[in-house]
Amino acid sequence: MNKDLYLSFESARLWADFSLVDFPQGYLDSMNQPITEALHKMEELENGSIANPDENRMVGHYWLRTPTLAPTQELTDTIQKTLDQLKQISKEVHDGSLQSPSGPFTELLVIGIGGSALGPQFVGKALGHPKKDKLKVHFFDNTDPDGIDLTLSEIGSSLQSTLVLVISKSGGTPETRNGMLEAENAFSQAGLNFAKHAIAITGEGSKLHQHSQENGWLEFLPMWDWVGGRTSETAAVGLLPAALQGINIDDLLAGASEMDQLTRNADYRNNPAAMLALAWHHLTDGKGSKDMVILPYKDRLELFAKYLQQLIMESLGKEKDLNGKIVHQGISVYGNKGSTDQHAYVQQLREGVPNFFATFIEVLKHRNGASIKVDEQGMDSGDYLHGFFLGTRDALYEKGRKSITLSILEVTPSAVGGLIALFERAVGLYASLVGINAYHQPGVEAGKKAASAILSVRESVINFLKKNTGTEYTAKELASEINKLDKTDWVFKILENLTVNRPEHFRREKVENPTESRFSAI
Repeated sequence: MNKDLYLSFESARLWADFSLVDFPQGYLDSMNQPITEALHKMEELENGSIANPDENRMVGHYWLRTPTLAPTQELTDTIQKTLDQLKQISKEVHDGSLQSPSGPFTELLVIGIGGSALGPQFVGKALGHPKKDKLKVHFFDNTDPDGIDLTLSEIGSSLQSTLVLVISKSGGTPETRNGMLEAENAFSQAGLNFAKHAIAITGEGSKLHQHSQENGWLEFLPMWDWVGGRTSETAAVGLLPAALQGINIDDLLAGASEMDQLTRNADYRNNPAAMLALAWHHLTDGKGSKDMVILPYKDRLELFAKYLQQLIMESLGKEKDLNGKIVHQGISVYGNKGSTDQHAYVQQLREGVPNFFATFIEVLKHRNGASIKVDEQGMDSGDYLHGFFLGTRDALYEKGRKSITLSILEVTPSAVGGLIALFERAVGLYASLVGINAYHQPGVEAGKKAASAILSVRESVINFLKKNTGTEYTAKELASEINKLDKTDWVFKILENLTVNRPEHFRREKVENPTESRFSAI
C-alpha cells in the first residue's frame, strides 16, 4: 500500500485508498494546473457564479448544508426558513398535532421521479429500521400502473393514515403528475379527502403549487431553480421524507457540511473529491473509456449504485463541451452489493472484458452487538464479508483491474451525508477537468419532448379510429391518414398497445406478418 495514496480523514471517519489505481509516475504532478483550476471554478460556483449559462442560474446545493455560505442574506434566510419549516412539519406529524382526519399518520407515500425519488430511497434504505421508523415509507417513482397498484396494495387499509408528499420542481413532470392523479383517485375511491393528506414540494408558482393551494393541501415547501434534482437530497426533497421517517437530518447535514469542508482543500492530494476526480480521469482516459462499477459491501448501501448512476451519468453524460464542440463525454455506472456480486458478475469483472474500474465501499463495523461464530476457526458472518471484499479486490487487481476503496466506520446519517457530498463534489471537479457542464441535462429534456410528441400522435390515432369506427387500417395506412407516414413505427406500437390495454374499444386483426395487422375501433 502506498502511504501517499491512502488518505485518512479521522474526524469524518472516512478513509480513501487510491493505491490500486496505479497512477503513472508523475501523473498527479502533471495534473496540478487542471485540478487547481477545477478547484478554483468550484470556489466561484459556491460564491454564486452563473454555473449554468444556458439556463442563467446558479448552482447552490452546497449552501443547503451551510446556509451562511450562500452569496446573499436572502438566500441564507430562505434556506434556513425552509429547514425550520420541514422540521416543524415532521415534529407535528410525530407528536400528532398534524394528523389525518382518521388519526395520526402511520405511512408516508412519496411521489416523485429521478432525484426526487432516488435520494430519499437511498437514504431511507441506508438509515431506516422497520422497528424504529416513525412512518413506513412507500414510493410512486414511475408511471407504471401495475407498480402503482402494487404500492397501493402494500399500503392497504392504512391509506386512511397515509401522508403523501408530491415532489416536482415544475409541477408538470408527467410521471409525477400521473402518480398524483392516481393517488387522488385511490383516496377518492376509499372515501378519503386527498387534500387532508397531501404536502407539495415544488417551485413557487408552479402548476403543482397552484393545484395544492387551490385544493387546500396541508403544506407547501419550496424547490429552487439553483438546486438540481440529482443534488437535492439535502434540500426539502430529501430532508422531509428522511425527517418524517425518523432519520436524524441534523447529523446528515453535518456530515455533508464536514465533507464539503474537506473537499475544498486546495492541497488536492489530501482532498478526497479531487483525488476521486483525478482517478476517474486517469482510469477513463478523460473520455469515459471505462465503466464505473460501484461495489458497496453492506446491505444498507444497496441503493447507492442506483443513486450514483443518476448523479454521475446525468451530470457527465454530455454531447458537447463548454465550447460547443461535440465530445460525447460520460462515465457509465452500475453496481450491486457485496458479497452478492461473488455469485453474479464478478466472474466477468475478473476474466471478461476489461472495460471498467471498481469503487469499493467498505463499512468497518459489522453490526451493533456481538456476532455468533459460524465456523471452527471462530469467524463470524462479518469476517466472511470482509474476506470476500478483500478477496474480490485482490482477484481483480491480479488481472489488471484497477479500483478505489472508500471506507467508513459505520452507516450513520453523518456518514451517508458525507458520501453524498463527496460524490457531488467529485462530479463537479471531474466535469471541469474534461470541460463540460455538469449541471444541466439537455438529453433529459429531449426525451421529455419526444415523449410529448408521441403522446400527441397517440391522441391523433385514437381520434381518427373513433371517427371511423369499424373501418380497419394497417399502421402504415393510418399513419398516412393522420399525416405521420414518417412515424409509422410509432403508430404501429401505439395501435398494438391500445388493443392490449383497451380491448373493449380497439381490435386487432392479425395476419402472418404482424406489422401488417389491421386495426379498428369497436
